[in-house]
Amino acid sequence: MSLPFKRVIQILPGIAFIAALLLPLELATRWNLVNRVFIPAPSAVFATTYDIIITGQVFAPLLTTLSLLAGGYAIGCLAAISFGILMGNYRRVYNLFEPLIELLRPIPKAALLPVMILFLGLGPAMKLTTVGLATFFPVLINTVQGVRAVDPVMINTARTFGHSGAAILWRILLPATAPYILAGMRISLSISLIVVIIAEMISANGGLGDVIVYGQRMFLVVESYAWLVIVAALGFALNFWFRWVERRTTFWVSPSNQ
Repeated sequence: MSLPFKRVIQILPGIAFIAALLLPLELATRWNLVNRVFIPAPSAVFATTYDIIITGQVFAPLLTTLSLLAGGYAIGCLAAISFGILMGNYRRVYNLFEPLIELLRPIPKAALLPVMILFLGLGPAMKLTTVGLATFFPVLINTVQGVRAVDPVMINTARTFGHSGAAILWRILLPATAPYILAGMRISLSISLIVVIIAEMISANGGLGDVIVYGQRMFLVVESYAWLVIVAALGFALNFWFRWVERRTTFWVSPSNQ
C-alpha cells in the first residue's frame, strides 16, 4: 500500500469526526433553531463549494494565492536556511544578529501589513515580502537549532580526512539538520497561508482573500462560507503534501518521528 493512500485511510476517522460535529448544525438549520441567514446549513455550503469548483470559479483566485504563497515561501525558506547555517556555525554571527531576531520574531507578521503597504503599496511586492517574513523566522530558528545539534565529532572527523567545507555542508550538516529545517518549513507553511489570505483581504486585488471579503461585502453568506471551506481544504492539502515530501526527503528518520 502506497504512503499517500495509507495516509488517506488513516485520516478517515478524523473526517468522520468532523462530519459528526457538523450534523447537529445541519439539523439545527433544518429545524430553524438558528438564523439560516447568518448560519447556513453545511449541506448548502458544501453544495455551493462544489459548484464553485465545477464551474471553474475557483481556479483564478486559487492560482493567484498559490503563486504568491510559493514565491514568498521560497524566498523566506532560502534566506532562513542560508542565514541559519551561518548563525549555527559561527558564534560571532549568532551574537551579532540574535538580539535583532528576537526583537522582530514575536511581532505578528499581519501587524506589519500597514508598514508594508506604506512602503511597497498593495501589489505583489507587499504580499511576497510579508509572506517571506512570516516564513523566515520559524525556519531560521529551527535551522540554527539543527546545526547546533550536529555532533562536533562528525565534523571534526570529516576535517581530519580532508573534506572541504562545502563537502561537510552537503554531506553532514544539511542531512543532519534536514528534519529540523523541514519541521520549521511545515510550521511556516501554515503561517504563510494565513498571512497571504490576510494580505489579499486588505489589498482586495485578487486571490482567495479578496473573494472572501467580496462575498461578505455583498452579503453572499453561503458563498463566503464556501470560500472559507476552500481555504481550509487548501491548508489541509498543503500540509498533507508537505508531510509526504518530508517522508520522502528524510527517509533515514524513524517514521514515528515524522
